[in-house]
Amino acid sequence: MISFFVCLAILIIGFMLYSKVAEKVFGPDDRKPPALSMTDGSDYVPMGTPRIFLIQLLNIAGLGPIFGALAGACWGPSVFLWITFGTLLGGGVHDYMVGMMSMRHKGASVSELTGTYLGNAMKQVMRVFSVVLLVLVGVSFSTGPANLLAMLTPNVLDAKFWLAVVLIYYFIATFVPIDKVIGKIYPIFGICLIVMALGVGGAIILGGYHIPEITLSNLHPSGTPIWPTMFISVACGAISGFHATQSPLMARCLTNEKDGRKVFYGAMVAEGVIALIWAAAGVAFYNGTGGLLEALGNGQSSVVYEICFKLLGPVGAVIAMIGVIACPISSADTAYRSARLTLADWFKIDQHTVASRLKLSIPIIAVGGILTQVDVTILWRYFSWTNQTLAVFVLWAGAMYLLANKGNYVIALVPGTFMSAVSCTYILMAKEGLGLSTSIAYPAGIAVAVIANILFWKRAKKVE
Repeated sequence: MISFFVCLAILIIGFMLYSKVAEKVFGPDDRKPPALSMTDGSDYVPMGTPRIFLIQLLNIAGLGPIFGALAGACWGPSVFLWITFGTLLGGGVHDYMVGMMSMRHKGASVSELTGTYLGNAMKQVMRVFSVVLLVLVGVSFSTGPANLLAMLTPNVLDAKFWLAVVLIYYFIATFVPIDKVIGKIYPIFGICLIVMALGVGGAIILGGYHIPEITLSNLHPSGTPIWPTMFISVACGAISGFHATQSPLMARCLTNEKDGRKVFYGAMVAEGVIALIWAAAGVAFYNGTGGLLEALGNGQSSVVYEICFKLLGPVGAVIAMIGVIACPISSADTAYRSARLTLADWFKIDQHTVASRLKLSIPIIAVGGILTQVDVTILWRYFSWTNQTLAVFVLWAGAMYLLANKGNYVIALVPGTFMSAVSCTYILMAKEGLGLSTSIAYPAGIAVAVIANILFWKRAKKVE
């Protein structure tokens, strides 16, 4: 249990210290942000910083720090290290950089930002990557909450009924002004999310459950190698390219650049804390990785429900489940919204009128609804890899931005290099990828990271 508390302390202290390093490197100032210079009553809407923080947290959280952390815990408490340092050195920097870059570029979406700093070819790649990722998020986070809601309601209200309700809500939230639905209900969901995390964490600690100490040994019952699978599986709990699609939403609402550290970096650290709690709860509640992996065989939603119900009792379980349900719903609706804005930026489609927003919202939700009929487990595997690959591109764009603006680009270059190796190695050896042996995938992943550095420096010479 000592390791858990040490990692928790590192996350909190790390935010207070390292986030200020990132802030100093970027250099926020008093310039007029797009929320004030481009107010349109739909997507560019000024809101208060505390409210934006809660919206950002709910946008990026989803079931990622819960499902991903539980999956990562199958390798044992070594996942604590990745959640902690991945959040501080990778995820926090990633989220802060893209949010602040978006503010400096009139609230531009992530594909347009990467195109600005990595070239037009990368812009086209990122446009496709972004839209695919966002739709996958919407699909993955549709069936999950529908299943959870079905568990809490009478049998007549089954998962299919709730899936229809969820998709209707997503459709509405995709095109209405951001302050009319998202801006009003997310603070309430934020409270539920916080209560859920504190409740589960407190029950594990006070209930006498054994949280094992950190070991670098591979404790996965199936012997699946830690590198790179664990780093991909945890996804949103440490670093996530999906966050890069969400930060521009809040970059269009934030009224002061100097609040960016609290919103973008702070929300990522809060998500890291949530992931740490759930990773500890998973391995402690099931008394080891073997029991956890077996339980996950019945579905991640079932694991979440069982942990909440047995730890917190009926009333506490309902509160916790509301938090868990709010997580994916609040990520999926803004995922579809981000997809709309990405397509609008891509094809230069004005979004000031309801009619123009509906032209994109209807086909996006229709595609998402069709894809919900596909096995979500399979989609999640591709989501995890696509998610981390998107983060790679964003970190390299952030490094290039800092280089162009005389900043210390190392804070983005190092995690960009690391994640390049992770992402490439995974897709080479995973069964949903090329299925190559580790003897080929490992050196190939390192080679790609080296090549990425060479390309960075080659382009850097042009910038300088």
